[in-house]
Amino acid sequence: MQHAERYVMALNVGPQLRAVRLAKGESLRSVAGAVGISPSLLSQVENSKTSPSVSTLYALVSHLGVTMDAITSPSPSLAKGINSSNPGKSNGVVQHRKDNHKLEMQNGVIWERLADSASNLVDPLLVTYEPGAGSSLDGQEMHHNAAEFGLLLEGELTLMLDGKLYQLKAGDSFSFDANLSHRYLNTTDTPARGVWFVVSKNQENKPSVASAADSDQPKSAVEVLAMMDQNRK
Repeated sequence: MQHAERYVMALNVGPQLRAVRLAKGESLRSVAGAVGISPSLLSQVENSKTSPSVSTLYALVSHLGVTMDAITSPSPSLAKGINSSNPGKSNGVVQHRKDNHKLEMQNGVIWERLADSASNLVDPLLVTYEPGAGSSLDGQEMHHNAAEFGLLLEGELTLMLDGKLYQLKAGDSFSFDANLSHRYLNTTDTPARGVWFVVSKNQENKPSVASAADSDQPKSAVEVLAMMDQNRK
């Protein structure tokens, strides 16, 4: 596990986010305002000049009305630098570690997209919090319309949920309503890594970003989270 990052393919969600925003006919300024960030930050995310924090990414996805899995599934038109003949799975059942796509966010948080069984309601992720990493840069807590489940495989992680603190150690699991304000933080000097399942509570199918990306590619994760929030309103 120490050198796992060498075997996964980097993924940039900026173009997908921008594609979804444009497909919905939303301006950069309106999406940024809806998720509480500056238009310049959103532009930087969309243009791959910076990476969003976890909380910002979730805010964008929620506002834009898409799943995390949708923006972390590169379509052929978005697969520059990635083998476009390989959609991220070895076959319909098994996904090998070398085929995982990795999303690196601000402050040392890494998501690896796992096999999803063609579901658009569940986001399965291998999550790493490096020492000192947190789900937001400014201590802001997040919430989104989903249920969150996880199992910590190694290290220790602090979960702040609805005003309470929970200390997670390797082997501990958790589940909660993600509509409650929450935040993750690694206060130790070793990485914390675990498997997360984020299950959407929206029963309707989420729109795919693939068709939008074919014509114009989004540039940031900030846009994606904003779309998810708008879809819930």
